[in-house]
Amino acid sequence: MAVKVDFKRELDCYRAKRDRPQVIDVPELRYLMIDGHGDPNTPVYVDAVSALYPVAYALKFASGRDLDRDYVVMPLEGLWWADDMATFTAARDKSRWDWTLMIMIPDWTTPDMVSAAIEQVGGRDDPPTRLGDLRVEDFTEGRCVQALHVGPYDEEAELLRRMHEEFIPGQGLTMVGKHHEIYLSDPRRVAPDKLRTILRQPVVDSTPHSG
Repeated sequence: MAVKVDFKRELDCYRAKRDRPQVIDVPELRYLMIDGHGDPNTPVYVDAVSALYPVAYALKFASGRDLDRDYVVMPLEGLWWADDMATFTAARDKSRWDWTLMIMIPDWTTPDMVSAAIEQVGGRDDPPTRLGDLRVEDFTEGRCVQALHVGPYDEEAELLRRMHEEFIPGQGLTMVGKHHEIYLSDPRRVAPDKLRTILRQPVVDSTPHSG
């Protein structure tokens, strides 16, 4: 029987300390992705999630069956951005947010396997409406700052403010790329005050090294 791999335990980038930002290096990882815009508390967001999970599970079962390589399906993640990043900390204007939802998949999964999983899910009686919008992408973030937030999503702002305005500049770093969240808890099963979310921000050195 195949050993079930849990990448949350295998990869350092899926561990973080509560309210304590740290600098980490994130390797290139492969994801199922789907894009969207606007408030996550809307059907558009739900439709995106509803397309991701069935394909992620179909891929997991195919990997175990065909390759004898089983693994734990990874948590939902999201890249978030806006023209004015203050909409995440001060204004919290969700209608202005752009996002990419994603689930990490093993690098041994091939494009053909993903296509077969999408086709399988599409053959169901009531397939997800956004199934055709899914894509696979190898994504590299590199140097990042991240911390664990415990509590409701709407209470992330203070930790984000400290990361953006205090910790990152204090480390001689500058923000680049997109705000990244990793949802370690299922909000359907966990009380809001117990939700565990990794907040991540890619960074680079503020000043280039002299050569």
